[in-house]
Amino acid sequence: MTDEIKVFISHRGSTCGECGEELGPHAWITLQGETGAVCLSCADLDHLVYLPAGDTALTRRARKNSRLSAVVLKWSRARKRYERQGLLVEERGLEQAEGECAEDEIAREAARARAAERRAELDRHYVDAFARRIRELFPGCPPAREVEIATHACRKYSGRVGRSSAAKAFDAKAVRLAVVAHVRHAETDCDSYLLQGYGREAARSRVARMVDEIVDRWERA
Repeated sequence: MTDEIKVFISHRGSTCGECGEELGPHAWITLQGETGAVCLSCADLDHLVYLPAGDTALTRRARKNSRLSAVVLKWSRARKRYERQGLLVEERGLEQAEGECAEDEIAREAARARAAERRAELDRHYVDAFARRIRELFPGCPPAREVEIATHACRKYSGRVGRSSAAKAFDAKAVRLAVVAHVRHAETDCDSYLLQGYGREAARSRVARMVDEIVDRWERA
């Protein structure tokens, strides 16, 4: 587990060392050296989805099918140690893994239950409003992409771009951050650079110009 990216479910209130957002208790964070706690958005992990521990075959396949993944850990007061809760994986990787497990009827039932849980965690009205705001500010965004961006940004994990107080007010800067994060991961090779061992800032720097060009094009259209 030493080489895995680690995400911690904090057991006390915290503040992101990069964006300054108050994350509150039970926030999902990474630890970045002297910076300390960093939210999932600033850590470039907010596009991943959560797969709880429990299904060994699905976990193994989801990790295999995801270029980028992170182990989720939570402190156990009883055992005085961090314990694995599950993984953050790419949604496409999870969907592919669920498909590979679908020959087993029990696995199919579990996949449907997980899909229902993922849908339930979204405040549909808020997501729809957030998507409309994206379309308003970025009219050149490809069709239906605003819904995909809003769905990821508004998941109920502390640290998601769309869960910040500014985003809840549909502030243009906060909405732009959600769009930039999506473009970085969906339209560029940022994840590939991370997998090659580039640091987060170095990976972002290599794709920054492409991200700016795409976001500006979506904004000007």
